[in-house]
Amino acid sequence: MEDRSKKMSVKNKIKNNKWDGSSIFLFVFAAIFVAMIIRAFTGGVGTNKLLPNGQLVTQAQPIELSFSDVLNKASDIQTMEIRGNEAKGVLRDGTEYSATITYDPNLLSKISENGAYITIDTSKTWVDYLGTWVPILMGLFFIWWIFRGFKAGAGGLSRSLAQQNPTKITTGKTKTSFKDVAGIDSEKQELMEIVDFLKNKEKFQDVGARVPRGILLSGEPGTGKTLLARAIAGEANVPFFAASGSDFSGIIVGLGVAKIKEIFEMAKRNAPCILFIDEIDAIGQRRSTHSYNDQDREQTLNQLLIEMDGFSNDTGIIVIGATNRPDMLDPALLRPGRFDRQVYIELPDLSGRKEILDLYSKKVKISSDVNLQDLARGTTGFSGADLENLLNEAALHAVRGGRKEIAQIDVEEARDKIIMGPRKVRKMRPEDIKLTAYHEAGHAFVSIMYADITDPIHKATIIPRGRALGMVQHLPIDDKVSMTIEEVKANLAIYLAGRASEETFFGANKITTGAESDIAMATRLARYSITTAGLSSKIGLAAINQVNSFGNRTALENASEKTAEMVDNEVRAWLDEAHKNATKLLINNKEKVKKLAEELLAKETLTGDEIKEIVLGKKQEKKAKKTPADKTKSIKNEK
Repeated sequence: MEDRSKKMSVKNKIKNNKWDGSSIFLFVFAAIFVAMIIRAFTGGVGTNKLLPNGQLVTQAQPIELSFSDVLNKASDIQTMEIRGNEAKGVLRDGTEYSATITYDPNLLSKISENGAYITIDTSKTWVDYLGTWVPILMGLFFIWWIFRGFKAGAGGLSRSLAQQNPTKITTGKTKTSFKDVAGIDSEKQELMEIVDFLKNKEKFQDVGARVPRGILLSGEPGTGKTLLARAIAGEANVPFFAASGSDFSGIIVGLGVAKIKEIFEMAKRNAPCILFIDEIDAIGQRRSTHSYNDQDREQTLNQLLIEMDGFSNDTGIIVIGATNRPDMLDPALLRPGRFDRQVYIELPDLSGRKEILDLYSKKVKISSDVNLQDLARGTTGFSGADLENLLNEAALHAVRGGRKEIAQIDVEEARDKIIMGPRKVRKMRPEDIKLTAYHEAGHAFVSIMYADITDPIHKATIIPRGRALGMVQHLPIDDKVSMTIEEVKANLAIYLAGRASEETFFGANKITTGAESDIAMATRLARYSITTAGLSSKIGLAAINQVNSFGNRTALENASEKTAEMVDNEVRAWLDEAHKNATKLLINNKEKVKKLAEELLAKETLTGDEIKEIVLGKKQEKKAKKTPADKTKSIKNEK
């Protein structure tokens, strides 16, 4: 393999050193340009004159005369040599001059009447010939280059450009293996057959099995599609060719087809190998019959279809495509024989997040007080890339704080920054800060009241971040795939507790716009539960979907006007009931809510244990310190 790699390297160097038509074209143009610049700079250099006494005198450059100066000094001119619009000569006092004039017979007659000697040079220098013939020759050369491309086919038209290979090649064993991929064990198991085939091809051939020609990896951004493709090549110890879908598009028609041919020819010379095309939806979008469709992109897609399902069924090339939008791909690309196997990479679950954190934590220094299991619990919805970024942000915060390892405070700050945005330094009025504290205290108190139904509260803070002036966050015990109707209504009460707290402690005429995001989240949850999840006894089990067509709000789908009105009334009824329940809890426990708000004003941030101690009236048992880096079902309370 090593000798083969060296031969390929030498061959590529020799190939790259060959001059194509575009290189010769640019070289000739550059040589002419440099020659003309040298000519221009050397044309006005002064000359040396030897006097009769032997003294060497350097003559100054000719003086510049304007056209009006020539008219005024016509009687002082002794000689004039005209070439085009340029004139030069000697005045009667021996001074040399140069000027730009307009050819005028009357002017020349006036100058000659004063005894001046005038000559007109109509000969052409080599610069004049270059200015005439070089553009013509360059145009002919360009036309010849274009026709040569047409003669060679679609690929030949852009061959010199296509040779600027979009691929990134790695021969031998890559540094990436399945040990570098964590949190997606089921997906790795699906792809182990590919590795086994590349290592033990005969075992499959004896049974008559055909290895998948292509594998499509799809999923949310950051879930590890590219990393998984590299790991397959690394485990199988085969060459890895990588390109992006956008590499095959260009302004020159036929360039994409040429590049597709180029990369597949290179892969065939190094088979068996892995050919990875990232963001394949850039060239694999569904074709259309409309005349205005992108014909060049469709030609590129057609060439890709041909290469993936040619006459030879045993090329040894396994194509791996990656996309975030598999729904956009052309059906012909997804049929068996091309992308036979489609693997959807989901966001990691609790155990997967723990594995990913264990993997990335080896690259940074983490303090012993950081519990990765609790960190995994609190990062529901995070991808592998998000988790790596979380630890990196925590490391950066530790460096800014002068610490040599990541502490819990660093993970807290990194998680809040990712979820809510960076900390804002806002100059707020005292009454706004107080109202924010009571707003968040309302959320926190009602969360404790429903602690046996909803996720445990993690912390409450009135530190502004992003658009939010405060927030209450929850730390899930495990990953949830569904909610009971009891959980839904409890969460609705928690969402609306901030507005209820404002009304309870400041009056209905003092409510603010700070509950905007709370109301929006509550409305979405209520409408989803009623129209899609079938949790309303009044609406029943019919699925009713809210549709938005081209940004225009339309009526409810699968519902009459009467049903749509019933849905709106039911949503309002659920929200009013949740608001009523939250208000009742706050009125009956005013002193505890007030104490919570005062502690928030004093400390700005309260942990879950501190909130429980204030509300329940007893000291909570100390537990091992947890690192709540949760992209949780956190309640963003924008006050």
